[in-house]
Amino acid sequence: MVQMLSPEGELLLQGPYGAYAAELDAEDLRGMYRDMYTIRRFDQEATALQRQGELVMWVPMTGQEGAQIGSGSALQPQDYVFPTYREHGVALTRGLELSSLLRRFRGVSHGGWDPSETNFHLYTLVLAAQVPHAVGYAMGMARDRKLDPQLPEAATVAYFGDGASSEGDVHEAMVFAASYDAPVVFFCQNNHWAISVPTEVQSRIPLANRAKGYGFPGIRVDGNDAVAVRAVTSWALEHARSGKGPVLIEAFTYRMSAHTTADDPTKYRLSADEEAWISRDPLTRLEKHLRAAGLADDEFFETLAAEGQAMAEKLRQDVLAMSSPGFTDAFTDVYAEAHPLIQEELEFHRRYEAGFADSQEPTA
Repeated sequence: MVQMLSPEGELLLQGPYGAYAAELDAEDLRGMYRDMYTIRRFDQEATALQRQGELVMWVPMTGQEGAQIGSGSALQPQDYVFPTYREHGVALTRGLELSSLLRRFRGVSHGGWDPSETNFHLYTLVLAAQVPHAVGYAMGMARDRKLDPQLPEAATVAYFGDGASSEGDVHEAMVFAASYDAPVVFFCQNNHWAISVPTEVQSRIPLANRAKGYGFPGIRVDGNDAVAVRAVTSWALEHARSGKGPVLIEAFTYRMSAHTTADDPTKYRLSADEEAWISRDPLTRLEKHLRAAGLADDEFFETLAAEGQAMAEKLRQDVLAMSSPGFTDAFTDVYAEAHPLIQEELEFHRRYEAGFADSQEPTA
């Protein structure tokens, strides 16, 4: 397993990916920590909003900040991301307004943002459905570049969890990607639990080893080491963009929170297992390195805490100000353009609703 930042914060640039990590300067490292801190504070506020009835549901990602910020920060603007429903950290690195992520979970939108503005696709709630989409999009990008060599080299990234790796969609996507050398990086966040099913029930070998069966590289990286994830993802994206085909990355991490706010992990996880991962916290590890190397002081962390609080307060205001969709939105949002059948159904429901109105004039 690739690791460059020990739990004690010691940085060791070694192996074939060390050169990619060596390119990171002090501002890069502080930026990754800032993003990890911000998205954890966002996650905490979103969880609170759900508990207070302001969101229908929430999918926490605490513990997976290193995997998401490390990989997301390696992307270039022309790359395209296909997320699951938990890639809040990747969304941050792509420049999304964080409140837009909550529109779907408040029930006021089917999406919440325009994917074409950030190359970050809408969240996919159907398990693993986004993985074949990522391969198809990558194949299209490769063909576009053949027609126009002036286009920049680009790749897609398909995010999915260890549970989704057991879905047929993932297998079929990898077959296509390998057959056509599609410029796609499969990024599996192995957080050890597919809701209540442990990883060892799904696979007897490291998930990264599955890539061998398809004929492309597979890498297992310490997902709680943001530096190592950044380096490995940078290499994988470079590999895919240059026409050498797909790569599978298994980020070995741990979901410190519940699968969703409707889940109770105490029913299937041992508290001792959770405590064992506390020392591997991705934020703590990078903070130790920043302090030990003299790259950040108390003022940096205090300022970040104040910025995080201000972000959380604005987030709450934005969520409470979200307007609910109207009755006709359920019909007009089905297709991009007007559809005669949908229009017919809308008129029927309008007549149906009007039938409940009191047509008699009130008497004195």
